[in-house]
Amino acid sequence: MHNTVLILDYGSQLTQLIARRVREAGVYSEIHPCTMPTADIQALAPKAIILSGGPASVLEPGAPTLNKDILNMGVPIFGICYGMQLLAHNLGGELATAKNREYGPADLKITKQTLLWQNLPADSTVWMSHGDRVAAMPTGFEAIASTADLDIAAMADEQRKIYGVQFHPEVHHTAHGTAILRNFLFQVAGITPDWTMSSFIEETTERVRRQVGDSNVVLALSGGVDSTVVAAMLHRAIGGQLYCIFVDHGLLRLNEAETVMDNAAKYMPGLNLKMVDASQRFLAGLKGVTDPEEKRKIIGRLFIEVFEEEAGKISNVKFLAQGTIYPDVIESFAPQGTVIKSHHNVGGLPERMHLELVEPLRELFKDEVRAVGHELGLPDSLIWRHPFPGPGLGVRILGEVTAERVQVLQQADNILIEELRDSGWYSKVWQALVVLLPVKSVGVMGDARTYENAVALRVVNSVDAMTADWSRLPDDLLARISTRIINEVQGVNRVVYDISSKPPSTIEWE
Repeated sequence: MHNTVLILDYGSQLTQLIARRVREAGVYSEIHPCTMPTADIQALAPKAIILSGGPASVLEPGAPTLNKDILNMGVPIFGICYGMQLLAHNLGGELATAKNREYGPADLKITKQTLLWQNLPADSTVWMSHGDRVAAMPTGFEAIASTADLDIAAMADEQRKIYGVQFHPEVHHTAHGTAILRNFLFQVAGITPDWTMSSFIEETTERVRRQVGDSNVVLALSGGVDSTVVAAMLHRAIGGQLYCIFVDHGLLRLNEAETVMDNAAKYMPGLNLKMVDASQRFLAGLKGVTDPEEKRKIIGRLFIEVFEEEAGKISNVKFLAQGTIYPDVIESFAPQGTVIKSHHNVGGLPERMHLELVEPLRELFKDEVRAVGHELGLPDSLIWRHPFPGPGLGVRILGEVTAERVQVLQQADNILIEELRDSGWYSKVWQALVVLLPVKSVGVMGDARTYENAVALRVVNSVDAMTADWSRLPDDLLARISTRIINEVQGVNRVVYDISSKPPSTIEWE
């Protein structure tokens, strides 16, 4: 069992970032709601506990509270922002509304050297976001840092190994945030790093073999990063007991079906993989439908029907493999323990087919999934593919989906991706796509008047898709993309560039 750090979530949008920073240091971490029962915490046997930030005020009625049992478990505790205030409030200190709400960068001055500050400069920039402050510390604590607005920007009870910081060390805006977290893990908690992707692969391989036994497993292989890494892991673990089904719903990128099959043969030789061409079935189901949500429901329902039919032809199938990753698991609960949404990569299939789930990646963040892919020998062209929606081009064609409109969008999309790859920009952006608009515009080609389709280019930068900003592509690259699309894609005479950020816009248009 790995050395584990428990992160109790009080609702901060940055909680996942804390877990990722801990794992990047080679220490396994898990996020759980702040309502996690004491018995479950003890069963996890954490080597340290981190309390996340949160949007509430500790002083307001109904605010998330501290499970005081953790104070008696003898493990180091690190409170971040709300977590620091919670510790102060519950250990006998005093809170007050901050004189000036601090949001953004602040100059931190170390006022007392501790293990938390080892090898750090006396002054550095940190990132603040708080409305309350610690006015008086509990007995046993000392102030160890300050800012211009806060006498107590960090505090410590070194004897009990309880620390609190008012800023966010997990964000890159905090100059030495990673070093602070590592000092807590290694200097304060004395944890030995033992979390690597090679060890994960070995342990997961053995776990899957025990779970599956001599039964067969089915997997919906899409060609995306998550399902491809799952296929590679399970192919390594159980070989011929894995059956992959690739459903071509006719809404894929140009030549995508052939690419998926070729990659599987090249990088996973011997993989049981069947491609099902159901494109006409999906196009028939989408005929006349323009509502985005209705399109998604139809595509999802038909996918389940096709997959179920094909899986039913395989004997001794008792397990369904899915590419669930850790953010999917975390999003299934709220800090107070309320379920936000249930997650299934292939919604409804496990219950409908009475299958048990195999989810080898459910402990991993996206960057860790890619690292596993590298360990398994998958190429960068697969590992660093841009995200692609399950409903495919069906949600990038605004209005009715027809075979002709799919063909137009495939050709335009292919030109965008080709130009980004050739220019070196593909690896610099998070996601790039083309949207076929439900409008036509007047144009002139040669000496003739045209009245044809308009398409929108959408290229964004992001870290985790929760927020995104439009990419500032070079003018000459945009001009080249536009010229090629208009010249080479019959039926398009206008190209526009989407310069909306998320929020308020979304990355996909539907």
